[in-house]
Amino acid sequence: MPVKIAPSILAADFTRLGEQVQQAIAAGADYIHVDVMDGHFVPNMTIGPLVVNALSPLTRSAGIILETHLMIERPERLLPEFAQAGADRITVHVETCPHLHRTVQQIKSLGLRAGVTLNPATPLVALEEILPSVDLVLVMSVNPGFGGQEYIPASTSRIARLRQMLRERGLEQVEIEVDGGIDAENAAEIVAAGATVLVAGTAVFHPAQSISENIAGLRAAANRRR
Repeated sequence: MPVKIAPSILAADFTRLGEQVQQAIAAGADYIHVDVMDGHFVPNMTIGPLVVNALSPLTRSAGIILETHLMIERPERLLPEFAQAGADRITVHVETCPHLHRTVQQIKSLGLRAGVTLNPATPLVALEEILPSVDLVLVMSVNPGFGGQEYIPASTSRIARLRQMLRERGLEQVEIEVDGGIDAENAAEIVAAGATVLVAGTAVFHPAQSISENIAGLRAAANRRR
């Protein structure tokens, strides 16, 4: 699969959020990634359906996916709200869903693509039974809750093992998304391990360079494996 870049708005300037998302889209972003945190499952609080609703006209007019990563307890309560707000894909954590299959089916019943997420210390075996039902697996390469953290090196081998799991099950169409500490220095090794989507916040919205330069640099670095 071609490598996709998913800018995370967590690192954007929220006083210019619409403008910066438009710049990311114009620079060739494949997805726009929205991190939703509740202050319980992770030690931070962020945004909700209103922001997704505000961004959805921008992504829909550009024909790209608006993905919502729910780092919240009992995510099934809010799935209809995020669907109505305009999310195209919702990703939930294995750790927050005691009835994960039911939650994934609920996402799909709302007409959305479904993803599941693993924290760094959660074993890959937790995914085995749900893999045939999802469109994407999101591998957290930092402990969730805050942007700007350093990539956990052991994540690379986890990505490779997950890619092998998918290959052995004939599920290579399932995307592997990686989120946390991704930049131009480590993008190539992450993609070489099997990732197909790179979530990047600080590396895209860092003010030292333009958003277009940052996305171009990240994509070039990711493609160096070829």
